[in-house]
Amino acid sequence: MTPAIGDATLGNWTTRSYHRNWLLGQANALFDFFQHDSINPKGGFYDLDDTGKPLDAEGQVRGVHIAARAVHCFSIGALLGRPGAADVVDHGMQYIWNHHRDKKNGGYFWSLKNDGPVDSTKQGYGHAFVLLAGSSAKTIGHPLADAMIADVTEVLNARFWEPRHGAIAEEFNADWSLIDGGTYRGQNSNMHLTEALMAAFEATGDKAYLDKAESIADLVIRRAAGSVDWRVAEHFSSEWILDKSYRGNEMFRPSGTTPGHWLEWARLLLQLWSLGGKKHAWMPDAAKALFAQSMLLGWDADKGGFFYTLDWEDAPAKRDKLWWPASEGAAAAHYLNEHLPSDYHEESYRKIWSVIERCFIDHKNGGWHEELTEDLVPAHTIFPGKGDIYHALQACLIPLFPATGSLTKVIAEAGGKI
Repeated sequence: MTPAIGDATLGNWTTRSYHRNWLLGQANALFDFFQHDSINPKGGFYDLDDTGKPLDAEGQVRGVHIAARAVHCFSIGALLGRPGAADVVDHGMQYIWNHHRDKKNGGYFWSLKNDGPVDSTKQGYGHAFVLLAGSSAKTIGHPLADAMIADVTEVLNARFWEPRHGAIAEEFNADWSLIDGGTYRGQNSNMHLTEALMAAFEATGDKAYLDKAESIADLVIRRAAGSVDWRVAEHFSSEWILDKSYRGNEMFRPSGTTPGHWLEWARLLLQLWSLGGKKHAWMPDAAKALFAQSMLLGWDADKGGFFYTLDWEDAPAKRDKLWWPASEGAAAAHYLNEHLPSDYHEESYRKIWSVIERCFIDHKNGGWHEELTEDLVPAHTIFPGKGDIYHALQACLIPLFPATGSLTKVIAEAGGKI
């Protein structure tokens, strides 16, 4: 158990050169782990095992979100001046554009194998990351970026966006027919679209993207989360009525509530507030409340780490500790400490990073353990290996730059200087 931190007024870790160098070292280690061995020569990216080798190299299914996240992360690497990062971006952009894109019906297939689609559905979650990939690639001048942004924006507007709700629908079949009657709406896809919309606004200057991001935040956070004491509700009907009984995919749509998303939204709200000229006074208070609830209800005060899910009585449901809530917790604590500084936010930042260093970073093989048991022992009940750089990399780099926008924006504005 991490001991009490003490007087955080002595200064924030993020102002200390040693801590900043340590974070940069962790980011470099993640780039080293993923940059070469994750490249599938047939297109797309491998999920990796614990040692960094491809899982099922011949038959691995490749999701569009994994390729898009790689494009985003290695665009960040290119902005920082990492050799070879732009080549990874090009590899991902070519695969998304030439293989995930449905040239007949429009939109982007969810997953592929070498011989074509495995899951040909059109998911809002996947399209959000395609927009993020295009927007990030634009910051380094990739030649496909403008076409991809225009294409996925048209699809999002024509197929997914529901003006009367101010958010997107969830999913369609390949021919845009409804799945299960089109009755499900989810916050997760809308949350990641909010992230992508901000990046698209930063990359293009088109305020329509920012307006949509603010609309989603108002629905999902101010109205929905605010109505349940700042717990982010995950699952809704087509009319955006909360469905507490929903049971779905454990990875993308787990039942109950997911404290990691409360943390993620805390950061995104403050970013959105900054980009929007700080005109929405409710956003900082909501971010503060979301973070406080996640630490109060989601953090394991005995062993450390965030429980994966809670039930609607606030008891831990899935007690596993995953890497991405810890990553989002560190990033959210930093954002809060920049905009709403307090000893509590600084102590939380240090507490979260201490657990990451002790339990999530794989000091033997490299990368981060994506899943731990309740007792913080590496496990693989949900995630088979180390499949993704996205959450961990952003956790390492966000504290090194101003808390005012997407990493691509703030790194570009800083000229890559840390």
